[in-house]
Amino acid sequence: MYQNIPIRWKIMGLILMIMGFSIFMIGIGLIGNFINVKEDELKDRALITARTVAEFPGIRSTVNGSSEERSTINPLVERVRIINGASYIVVLDMNRVRLSHPVESLIGKVSEGTDEGPAFAEHTYTMKAKGESGTAVRAFVPVMNHEHEQIGVVLVGYLLPTVFEIIASLKFEIITTLIVSILFGGWGSWMLANHIKRQIFHLEPYEIAALLVERTETFNAMHEGIVAIDNNEIITIFNDKAKQLLGVSGDVIGKKIRDVVPDTYLPEILTYNHPIYNKELNVRNQILHSNRIPIKVNNQTVGAIAIFQDQTEVKKLAEELTGVKAFVNALRVQNHEHMNKLHTIAGLIQMNHKEKALDYVFQITEEQQELTQFLGKSFRDESLSGLLLSKVSRGKELGIQVFIDRNSNLGWFPPPLDHHDFVVIIGNLIENAFEAFRTVSQTDKQIFISIEQDSNVTSILVEDNGDGMDEGVKEKIFSHGFSTKGQEGHGIGLHLVKEIVNKAKGEIVVESEKGFGTSFIITFYENSPIGGFENDESND
Repeated sequence: MYQNIPIRWKIMGLILMIMGFSIFMIGIGLIGNFINVKEDELKDRALITARTVAEFPGIRSTVNGSSEERSTINPLVERVRIINGASYIVVLDMNRVRLSHPVESLIGKVSEGTDEGPAFAEHTYTMKAKGESGTAVRAFVPVMNHEHEQIGVVLVGYLLPTVFEIIASLKFEIITTLIVSILFGGWGSWMLANHIKRQIFHLEPYEIAALLVERTETFNAMHEGIVAIDNNEIITIFNDKAKQLLGVSGDVIGKKIRDVVPDTYLPEILTYNHPIYNKELNVRNQILHSNRIPIKVNNQTVGAIAIFQDQTEVKKLAEELTGVKAFVNALRVQNHEHMNKLHTIAGLIQMNHKEKALDYVFQITEEQQELTQFLGKSFRDESLSGLLLSKVSRGKELGIQVFIDRNSNLGWFPPPLDHHDFVVIIGNLIENAFEAFRTVSQTDKQIFISIEQDSNVTSILVEDNGDGMDEGVKEKIFSHGFSTKGQEGHGIGLHLVKEIVNKAKGEIVVESEKGFGTSFIITFYENSPIGGFENDESND
């Protein structure tokens, strides 16, 4: 039943309830304050009345007089009580005998009160006491004779009004306040309810809930990862595909994006305030294709959204370019190379040059063994060693001499890189050097590779004496999609190299001159040990 009530009436009812509760609480506070003020007022009145009675000459001269003289005190005090509206005025002599009282039967009897004791020691004070007639404010004033000797006490009491009496006395003000509050509160709540209704596009709560469920399921059904944040970098959308790609689990809506995935680069869109399309990002060691777009409402940026796609195909292409696939093709290259060597040996034997054939066998065996041992000892990662070995063989097949600096060594990877990143970097640089000889006819084709490392710095040098580049080409080589190979090229190899260098906050320097060759120098800082290699003596 409650769910069928329109949202406008629900809002109005809620506002009126809040207003009613607020008025009730304010009323309690006002009544309490009124009681306190009234109490202070009655204390002052009681004290003034008591002092007035204590200073009457007719009181001061008759307190210690004869019985006949004392009998004149009560009529005098009663007139004062009625004029001042006091509940009672009692005059006591030093023996605590009542000389006046509203109840005449109590006159002449001893007061057994416990709170007038200090008054008989010449103290003037007020206090609050609860009796049969209610709570009263009482004032005590000593009566002094002409010789300034105390001869009695005057006690004046005023009953405090009850809460119901206060409400009854303020009923006109209360009714007026309630009527005005209900009228203006009802009008204001109606206006606010209509405004809220317009803000939520005249939708009811169950309709908004249905839209939210549909939106969430729609995002979760998408093949792309979708992440959205507001201006405070709070996550508002994080679909299932995004959780799968970014390795996130659980409910992350309402959390800071930097606390969940620090390297999404999504908050920067709030600063740039313009979209970034077709960007490769390395998020948690995954290469993702990203479109990041600011969310604008009425030309005001209210958040940002990122759409991620898995770059499996691009990674496969990168593996093809960098020589990861060359590990598989290395057998074909080595088979071709060995066939040539076997043909040479067979020819020498047929020509009866047995000693030259034997020397040739020893030579090629020593060269291959020396290179293999050097790579295994200097490079503590087998993937990188295998890549370099395959590139040397590939160079021989292409008629290019690939020299590896024998001072090279690599025992650590700069954080946060791993062997996959180094395979991509070195493989792409060597493939780029091979391509530099594609349009040249020189016979002395050389590629020089050096990888050096100390406790703080790792440097990579790949240098060739190929065709080189002019300034225009050199400025574009790291751009995504740029290639000098025409339709055969993909333009992502050097772009991936640049992305990896940026990820590790390294430096890359390119020196090239058209017709004289090219050199790439990459430098990384603050190295860390490669997991599992620093104590592995078997690799020596």
